Amino acid sequence: MTHHFRETGLRVGVVGAGRVGAVLAAVLRAAGHHVVAAAGESDASRARIADLLPGVATRKPSAVARACDLLLLTVPDDMLGNVVTTLSDAGAIRPGQYVVHTSGRHGLEVLAPAAAVGARVAAMHPAMTFTGTALDLDRLSGGFGGGCVFGLTAGPDERAFVEFLVADLGGRPTWVPEEMRTLYHAGLAHGANHLVTLVTQAMELLAAAGSADPAGTLRPLLTAALDNALEHGDAALTGPIVRGDVNTVRAHLADVGANAPLTLPSYVALARATLDRAVTDGRVLPIRAAAITRALDEAERAAAAHTSSHR
Repeated sequence: MTHHFRETGLRVGVVGAGRVGAVLAAVLRAAGHHVVAAAGESDASRARIADLLPGVATRKPSAVARACDLLLLTVPDDMLGNVVTTLSDAGAIRPGQYVVHTSGRHGLEVLAPAAAVGARVAAMHPAMTFTGTALDLDRLSGGFGGGCVFGLTAGPDERAFVEFLVADLGGRPTWVPEEMRTLYHAGLAHGANHLVTLVTQAMELLAAAGSADPAGTLRPLLTAALDNALEHGDAALTGPIVRGDVNTVRAHLADVGANAPLTLPSYVALARATLDRAVTDGRVLPIRAAAITRALDEAERAAAAHTSSHR
């Protein structure tokens, strides 16, 4: 079956032409597949279809499902179960059709209604952040160590097909057991989403300190720190906590609390986590760790007292 699709190309339908769906469909189209229809309710989705999938018809989800060999479901996580159930109950999904979703959290269970009517189901999550523009097209296949990694979950009979899809998307496969999908997704969200919050807070601190170019100041430092952390893990850690510089930590806490109080809780939480890891590997002596912990406790109490007094 996969060999047949390599020769003739798949008829691809997309339900949920958001940032992910429109981009994946555009890449599959460039690989020789036929994007026959897409469903998108918002103005933004319709604009993406026009921009990334010119000439592709915009139809209702049930019409998209009936028109394709491969149905890509690229809707938000919380909508996915309802979409699968609705399309399956409507008879829009047929036996032998491939139904693939791109949710990180979900595996095959959410596709059970489609499987029950004979569809061949799989989960295929790209471990990438998307803009929903042409910028994403190259990011999928280049510049990240050989392409974007896709977290895959599928039955034995669908594994070869999903790997074929990932290859045509220019990506690399990693297999995730059904029961580990949520943990897999939590790892990605904790790393990527919380990184954005962390970097934004760091830029705000630099701006408050008078930096004219917070992003430019941080870029070389954070790029090096990220590369070192990915290569060496905890061994890449530097800074006042791993050095046991109690007074520097105290000074940080005082100035952050005074100038950016909304950032103080995350500074304290990440400082505690960093300290725990540095103590575990023996890089911070227990007596210094205790002193840093006291400083963090004092900062938290002061912040709580300040909040209470202003209610």
